Amino acid sequence: MIVTCTMNTAIDLFIQTTDYHPKIVNRSLKDDIQPNGKGVNVSFILNRLEIPNQATGFIAGFTGEFIKQELEKEGVQTQFVEVDGFTRINVFTKVEKEKNEYKLVNRGPSITTKQIAQLMTKIEMLGNHDLLCVSGSNPQGVEDDTILKMAQIAAQKGSKFVLDTSTKIVLDVLPYHPYLLKPNEEELGELFGKKELNEKEIIYYSQVLLAKGAQNILVSVGAKGAYFFNKECQLYANAPQGKLVNSACAGDSLLGTFLGYLAKNSSYQAALKYSVAAGSSTAFREGLTDFSDVEQLAKEITVIDINGGKEIK
Repeated sequence: MIVTCTMNTAIDLFIQTTDYHPKIVNRSLKDDIQPNGKGVNVSFILNRLEIPNQATGFIAGFTGEFIKQELEKEGVQTQFVEVDGFTRINVFTKVEKEKNEYKLVNRGPSITTKQIAQLMTKIEMLGNHDLLCVSGSNPQGVEDDTILKMAQIAAQKGSKFVLDTSTKIVLDVLPYHPYLLKPNEEELGELFGKKELNEKEIIYYSQVLLAKGAQNILVSVGAKGAYFFNKECQLYANAPQGKLVNSACAGDSLLGTFLGYLAKNSSYQAALKYSVAAGSSTAFREGLTDFSDVEQLAKEITVIDINGGKEIK
């Protein structure tokens, strides 16, 4: 079983308007509401690949209930801890005349020590060969040591641990040999005090993470594609061309698809190619990919063995 954990779940409200002026009523041209949170998105993607999975984390109030209902509607099992307050609503407003977007991200509810313990009880139910994917930021009341404890539990249970977070706790989980880390280019640099990385530095710092205990590294580099590293291979896949609509969930689609293809016993190169295609498909639309165009996008992607400099068919 794959279990996704989203501690800071959210609803994303997308608004499109012609103008955006202060002190007056601005009428929207279009609006859309989507359940969100990085692990939630991974669960949706896995389910669309017909990979059974379970979503856990924290939800609150009617907004949290909406997220739970949407997951269950698509066939995802849920085991959330319900907390006081309301799951946050984030607002993204596109202003046509400005060709600009305003992003308002809220904090969400505060989590108590007791509620953290309830979540840990659910994590303790992991079994040998299960996979725990922890994605996203921490809500109020949750510190990085909670993620570290999850990594410890996964190691004790013989479960695979996957982490996608922007905090430096990534370095502390390395002794527990996480199965997969998924930083983006910026996050990888921040782990080592670097603002920007070139390809040689992406390769070098990924190798440092592997040497310190990580089993696999998946690095997303936006419109340039993605890299994959482990002790056996170093791969790069370019991204297909297309009009960027929303990059917010592209990394989650990349990660979910990569895990899904590995769950289907696909090769690393196939998993990388189709995960980049799925991430791009999401970036080219307003919501998560439905995989209808992924096969076509994959035809534009070449996977290269970095060591040999040759394409892998």
